[in-house]
Amino acid sequence: MPQVRTNDERIQQLATSCVQNDNIEKALYSQYNVNIGLRDLNGRGVLTGLTDISEIRQNKIVDGKPVPTDGKLFYRGVNIEDIIAGCHRDKRLGFEEVTYLLLFGKLPNREELDGFMELLSDSRVLPKHFVRDVILKASGKDMMTALAKAVLTLASYDNDVMNLEIDNVLRQCLKLISLFPLLTVYSYQAYNHYSNGESLFIHNPERCEHTAEILLSTLREDRQFTALEAEVLDMALMLHAEHGGGNNSTFTTCVVTSSGTDTYSAIAAALCSLKGPKHGGANKRVMGMMNEIKYNVKDWTDDDEIAAYLNRILSKDAFDRRGLIYGIGHAVYSISDPRARVFKGFVEQLAEEKGMTEEYGLYSRIERLAPLVIAEHRKMYKGVSANVDFYSGFVYKMLGLPEELYTPIFAVARIAGWSAHRIEELLNVNKIIRPAYMSVCQEKDYVDLKDR
Repeated sequence: MPQVRTNDERIQQLATSCVQNDNIEKALYSQYNVNIGLRDLNGRGVLTGLTDISEIRQNKIVDGKPVPTDGKLFYRGVNIEDIIAGCHRDKRLGFEEVTYLLLFGKLPNREELDGFMELLSDSRVLPKHFVRDVILKASGKDMMTALAKAVLTLASYDNDVMNLEIDNVLRQCLKLISLFPLLTVYSYQAYNHYSNGESLFIHNPERCEHTAEILLSTLREDRQFTALEAEVLDMALMLHAEHGGGNNSTFTTCVVTSSGTDTYSAIAAALCSLKGPKHGGANKRVMGMMNEIKYNVKDWTDDDEIAAYLNRILSKDAFDRRGLIYGIGHAVYSISDPRARVFKGFVEQLAEEKGMTEEYGLYSRIERLAPLVIAEHRKMYKGVSANVDFYSGFVYKMLGLPEELYTPIFAVARIAGWSAHRIEELLNVNKIIRPAYMSVCQEKDYVDLKDR
């Protein structure tokens, strides 16, 4: 009699077939000049579109050749570091200002900004019983999945969901921008109650609250937060709001938008992209890695001991055995990530206030040592440096934010950029995105079922 196998055993056997039959020879990628990851050997992205929304600068041209420089990030031509400096100088929160700039191409004056805040407040209304029927039911630990589910469900409440006229798409985008903080926090409160046994509370936002204030006030039972906490979180939102058209989730937005689908589907797809540990989920990986380093490195001031453990991580002998030092290196930046530069100044200030200067010192040493260790291990086409994810998790930890919300907070910010790119794609390009793939499969004869 044939041996009876469980479904798990069947799946394991079929998975083995996947491994055996989906293994493309690595040499073929070079032979056919395939730009893996849509990047060339020097890490430059393959040009697939044009955008007026943001720009990343990582080099300057000297004698006709690109020379790496400290990275810069521009939103609609305005340096993000100048925007943050201006908000900090005037002691105001600026994420909504940045959102206006990304969507409409200019910085708002006071009247325009106040009107925009009113518009977002008016849009920040969930359908009746949505929290009960969608968020509180079937809650889970993965907040990004919960957020994507909520976005797709909102589509069923929209009577004009497939209308691609720009005024309608903008209405949908503003609705999602305004609701993302609530969807994020409420999903966490449901998880924290049903999975961790904590008290359940659902706070309504105050009218015309800033996004950073909404996140903090709805997350905390007493709704209290300090001005510094709101400013640091607002700065994080501004830094994460947009990052060129080529980042994975924004490109996903453009790809899905090009098919002619609705706003909710495009944004849900972007969320699923951002969820990945190589993209928005990287800050959680950084925190996991740092926790392991803190446990195993006895002297946080010893460069040699720290470097030795980083070598173990790169050699796939420590942490998740993938050989990656998370938070170090970026697809575009080489000498420095401007977002990390801005973050670092606030991190040091916050660490002093929170009494965490020793841990900040460990982060600083790893930021300095990791590029040296990586250079010893691998052939480098460009330099590596700390990226924004290296410090963002540490900032959120000092703010007392739960780790489950680290990536969703990224989404709360990046929805501004996704929305701007969706509108830009609809206005300027009327062609579905379809890159070429070359088949390397050998032709085979068909065999009848009885003869197999």
